[in-house]
Amino acid sequence: MPDKRPLYQVILDDLKEKIETGYYAPEAQLPTEVELAEQYGVSRITSKRALIELERDGMIYRKRGSGSYVKPREEPEPVRQDEIRSAGPIISMILPYMATSELEYIKGAADYLDSKGYYLSIHNSNWSKEKEKELLVRLPRSGINGIILYPLSTISNVETVNALSSNGYPLVTVDQYFDKLNVSSVVSDNYSGGYMTASRLIELGHERIAFVSSISIEYRSSVRDRYLGYCQAMKDHRIAIDPELVYTDFYRDVDDSNAREFYQSMLASLLAKRVTAIQAEHDLLAADLLKNALESGIGVPSELSIIGFDNHEISGHVEVPLTTVAQNYYHLSRKAAELIVDIIENRNTGHQMIKIPVTMIERQSTAVRHVRA
Repeated sequence: MPDKRPLYQVILDDLKEKIETGYYAPEAQLPTEVELAEQYGVSRITSKRALIELERDGMIYRKRGSGSYVKPREEPEPVRQDEIRSAGPIISMILPYMATSELEYIKGAADYLDSKGYYLSIHNSNWSKEKEKELLVRLPRSGINGIILYPLSTISNVETVNALSSNGYPLVTVDQYFDKLNVSSVVSDNYSGGYMTASRLIELGHERIAFVSSISIEYRSSVRDRYLGYCQAMKDHRIAIDPELVYTDFYRDVDDSNAREFYQSMLASLLAKRVTAIQAEHDLLAADLLKNALESGIGVPSELSIIGFDNHEISGHVEVPLTTVAQNYYHLSRKAAELIVDIIENRNTGHQMIKIPVTMIERQSTAVRHVRA
């Protein structure tokens, strides 16, 4: 059966195994980005991302101009039983995966909860609907005082989330919100983000702007709001929304064996439809589109402007640094922690949605539309 992991994940998993088994001892230097790229037959961007993710996981540290080194493991101090018995109220945070932005989510919530005498426990659903549901059912039964949920999607486990909220259990979502449910949420202002990116492209002279998302519009409220912001900007500038320029829900069709062919075919189709700019769902997708555009001989931004979303670390390290939209993950989770403490301590069960402003960061992947002679 073919390995469907992303190429960077293959490198990441191999390096993790070699560190955990002692092949690379503490303080040992790892191969460079160039050496890893040659070893695995990938681009330097891919090998760089593997090292970035390894650093995020706390397994290595990097010295500027020197390289990457295995981080010595710190032995945790044993926890005394009397400390466990005296622990204060506990809030659990459920995340779909762990990366740099998720560390900011953890820090924001932990800083506030710690100041209020609460403990924070972290749980990873690992992109599994079943695992997310199991956590949502088990944690309240085990005595956890409340949950901050970063949902897998807003069409998954709706019945479980609704049951918790309807029964009065303290629950707040971050990043996404559930329509029609009485669940408070703290989200980035994705609508404004989608609107400002489309508006900026229009200001640069682009009218044939594609909206590209690997998942369906309805799958996550964040993506839906970015799309609706894109649509409103087009409407406000009196540009017709062309459904043929909206590409979504193709993540099941792409793996390492066909990614290059898939994206280059998509780009060729978009150019044939006179598209001059792409608004991508997130930075990793934007980076894939950028890489394949350059490999196809498409000039970025001379022929095609590309905008991402999230201000992922990779956005500043690709061949043409990506214009993107930054979210304040720390502030998101801190506000969520404030909300859930308010629900617990003041029995404030009224539905609230707090939107955190986003910021556009312009880099070299966007430019004034080139008018063909």
